[in-house]
Amino acid sequence: MTTNNSVQVSVLGLGAMGSALAGALVKAGYATTVWNRSPEKAEDLVARGAEAAATAGDAVRAGGVVIACLLDHASVHEVLDPLSHELAGRTLINVTTTSPAQSRELAAWAARAGVAYLDGGIMAVPDMIGRPGSSILYSGSAEVFHRYKPLLDLWGTSTYFGEDAGLASLYDLALLAGMYVMFAGFMHGAAMVAPAGVTAGEFAAMATPWLTAMTGAFEGFAEVIDGGDYTVEGQQSLAFSSLGDLLAASSDQGISTEVVAMVQRLIQRQIDAGHGEDGFARIIESIKQPG
Repeated sequence: MTTNNSVQVSVLGLGAMGSALAGALVKAGYATTVWNRSPEKAEDLVARGAEAAATAGDAVRAGGVVIACLLDHASVHEVLDPLSHELAGRTLINVTTTSPAQSRELAAWAARAGVAYLDGGIMAVPDMIGRPGSSILYSGSAEVFHRYKPLLDLWGTSTYFGEDAGLASLYDLALLAGMYVMFAGFMHGAAMVAPAGVTAGEFAAMATPWLTAMTGAFEGFAEVIDGGDYTVEGQQSLAFSSLGDLLAASSDQGISTEVVAMVQRLIQRQIDAGHGEDGFARIIESIKQPG
């Protein structure tokens, strides 16, 4: 098993997330080298025991395991392309946010360079790293995941999705899709009640338990979707789910209807196709097949 005394780790990128990842490594006793384009961002980590590298190349040479937590896909190539020969024989764990296609491209690039590659999608904000609730999704090299799992587990619950390097990113972005649409729904509701003198805080106190309870419907929707039968009894029909009253009330409150109108369009397309008596889960067919 890998121990913190035997692994030299380098972290490239010291934004809020990169700094949090590096800080967890230093706290756990890993020999950690850090690099950032703006050197001052390394000062706190150095004070806690990290080594600062003057260049990205120096950082790569210092670590058998290189963690990339950079701005985007282009920045990963910008930093690492000139260092491909230095990376050969090393391990690259990329937790930069990338699309599935970009993750697969980086995995192919790493394979050509002789670099063991693991892709990660971080399901946490920086303050959550190393604390309950932090989760990081991985795909790519199984050997890298299992060999360095003690290190990865310092940051949060580690889940491996297989050799396809794009799967972690796919899950990451799919989960974020659900989160952002939910956030938009909450903000729509807060905007609706604001003209009545209700604060966002007061609305949040009502919305939090309600929305939490409603997540219990996910498994039922999933069962219907996986079964492919939207006529199963007990579902709320699409016709009954029409959001006309909600749209009208939003307009009466003088706010945008964009968030709710998007859902109504998904519903209406299925109704127009003759599926008004089918269950609400059928709107996934509108999503799968853009109009």
